[in-house]
Amino acid sequence: MKLLICAILAYLIGSFPTAYLVGKTFFHKNIFDYGSGNVGTTNAYRVFGKFAGTVVLIIDILKGTLGALMPVFFNLDRHWVLFVGICAVIGHCYSIFLKFRGGKAVATSAGILLAYNPLLFTLCFIFLAAIVYTTSMVSVASLTTVLFFAIASLFLHDWILTTVAVIVTIIVYFRHIPNIKRLLKGQENLVPIGLRYKKQQREKSK
Repeated sequence: MKLLICAILAYLIGSFPTAYLVGKTFFHKNIFDYGSGNVGTTNAYRVFGKFAGTVVLIIDILKGTLGALMPVFFNLDRHWVLFVGICAVIGHCYSIFLKFRGGKAVATSAGILLAYNPLLFTLCFIFLAAIVYTTSMVSVASLTTVLFFAIASLFLHDWILTTVAVIVTIIVYFRHIPNIKRLLKGQENLVPIGLRYKKQQREKSK
């Protein structure tokens, strides 16, 4: 019963529509109508700017962390953190408050890792930030970082972590199918940060 309660609470926490509320409250915009139409961190950066995008990123990470920590609050085994955390990710992707629409799982998945293994979270975050800075494409950074996470988990000899890493990787890749199609066509959108974006702006100004 405790585990079921944890799963439900994690789902509801993950369902919190951060980017949607930020857009409605501070910009009087429905994020579904702008940019890529996605309600995640990347589109928040693109539509609302760096500060608002960063706020959305932090809150979406913490959603995963808080949701994953539900078993700790209920004195359950530590490894349940990972599986209950997936419920928060599902909530983020299919929010009950947004008619089961949502983001693409990356930030909230990172929040699970922060709750379970802060050191690995830090390594993955640095890896992701470096790729975003180089490519100006969060989708590329997300898809490569989640693979890095799955591979890195193998070296920790924690089969539960590796299992969850594989599940998260599948979810992230599934949610990024439209991005993958755009990448293959060379049509992926850039975020307003990083080297490639700066290069693009310089070329436009010539």
